Amino acid sequence: MDESNHILVVDDDTEIASLIADFLRPRGYRVSLAANTQEARKLMGTWPIDLLVLDIMMPGEDGLSLCREIRESSQVPIIMLTAVSGDSDRIVGLEMGADDYLEKPFNPRELLARMKAVLRRSGGAEGAAPESEAAHLRFCFEGWVLDEGARELRSPGNLLINLSTGEFQMLKALLEQPREVLSRDDLLASVKGSPIQGFGRSVDIQISRLRRKLADHGLALSAIKTVRGEGYLFSLPVERERSE
Repeated sequence: MDESNHILVVDDDTEIASLIADFLRPRGYRVSLAANTQEARKLMGTWPIDLLVLDIMMPGEDGLSLCREIRESSQVPIIMLTAVSGDSDRIVGLEMGADDYLEKPFNPRELLARMKAVLRRSGGAEGAAPESEAAHLRFCFEGWVLDEGARELRSPGNLLINLSTGEFQMLKALLEQPREVLSRDDLLASVKGSPIQGFGRSVDIQISRLRRKLADHGLALSAIKTVRGEGYLFSLPVERERSE
């Protein structure tokens, strides 16, 4: 594990925040704590952060608002925490761009497992492939370029489109098999190591967000088609090329 992994825990419950820090630091992680979103922004502006553990319910501005703001400009992995059971917070968190979700109370070992999975999916230090083994393909469609080596999606105007880990990997799966139907299970499987696999609604949420982001920069919503009762397909021709 790369000791440079810097985890930012944002939670007004100092007992829980300290518990997380005390568990992660002996395992080689650098951990910073913020009691509210203002402190979190200050720390993010001062230090590079590899992953956020972000509580939803806090006095004043909540974690969902910060998550949405971060997703407008950053792909940093986010795991959201909530004391509310049920699917409602999970769905809203995913819609805001969170990579995973954990209910309180939780076992710190489960949090650690989810952190490792999210870092693997995002290309972070945990489980990252050696340079010689990393894929370096570009998928090109109607002036758009998804570069899996750089983990970037760029519009025809060369604007960088910020995607969550799940959004990026599902789009990549669709581009790998254009004009072929992928089931929800296929798309869930594309989110490698996801601890929320089996939560089928998450596929629909990620696809909906993808469509909106692509449409905001001129791509037709019909580029990703819903095939009723079967899944989704990418309807446009896709070219592959090697990146350097």
